[in-house]
Amino acid sequence: MIVEKNNAKYDLSVIVIFYNMRREAKRTLFSLTEAYQQNTEDISYEIIVVDNGSTQPLDKTWVESFGENFRYVYFDSKSPSPCASLNYGAQIAQGDLITLCIDGARIFSPGIVYYSMLASRIYKNPFIYTLGMHIGHKPQNYLAEENYSQSDEDLLMDSVEWEHDGYLLFDLSSVALSSGKGYFSKLLESNCMTMLRSTYQKMGGFDERFKSAGGGLTNLDFFNRANMMDDINPVMLLGEATFHQFHGGTATNVPLKDHPWEKMAEEYQNIRGKPFESYFRFPTYLGDIHPKCYRILNSPAENP
Repeated sequence: MIVEKNNAKYDLSVIVIFYNMRREAKRTLFSLTEAYQQNTEDISYEIIVVDNGSTQPLDKTWVESFGENFRYVYFDSKSPSPCASLNYGAQIAQGDLITLCIDGARIFSPGIVYYSMLASRIYKNPFIYTLGMHIGHKPQNYLAEENYSQSDEDLLMDSVEWEHDGYLLFDLSSVALSSGKGYFSKLLESNCMTMLRSTYQKMGGFDERFKSAGGGLTNLDFFNRANMMDDINPVMLLGEATFHQFHGGTATNVPLKDHPWEKMAEEYQNIRGKPFESYFRFPTYLGDIHPKCYRILNSPAENP
């Protein structure tokens, strides 16, 4: 079904959450500019940058210098969890379609905006997402065990002209542990999820009972709940990804032996009344397969 546009100010609102990420924000925000995102000439989209109570906030003038469609909001939720900030971003969004990025340390690949919009015009009630990658030759939990640092990452990223061709980041990156072996895996989550704002509101948004730093398992919980909706159309964007920068993240940038999974799982059980279990529906696959993605596509599909 082709979905007609209505009278919203924008086709799409991209909501990105930051907490003390001045270094990472520069790359993430650049990856959302009209100069970087491809085939967006006929797409109107805004970027809502929500600073979740940072002790070192981003500069509003600097953020909005990336383009007229960039909007900066400082939102102190009084919690290390990004849930309330995501819900606030959705509340002030001026697009009928919203993209949710819980972690502002993630660089977007160049086709995400275009293919998200394309999918939204094919399906009546889409749930569009893509793969999570970590910058580095292995997932960053393993790199943390090798004393990998932001300086190492800066040197790695300076080795390619990714600003001119964002798909070069696939050469520098590895598949995130929550993304299995790649596109055809049973993902636990995505850090770039797009849906109708009305669907988000129907779901109740992100559950603000998740109070852990980084939200604990809230992103996995949201991914589950979206997939459980009977009338949802899951769509995986092939050939696209988000690329996580090393920033001292609560779960992604610590050695596995120090991973807070047990505490996050305990919080989940207290909220949901049952142990965490992933719920995954195999999606429709949509996208243009860039040659840099071939090695990920070679991973076999998992059985339903």
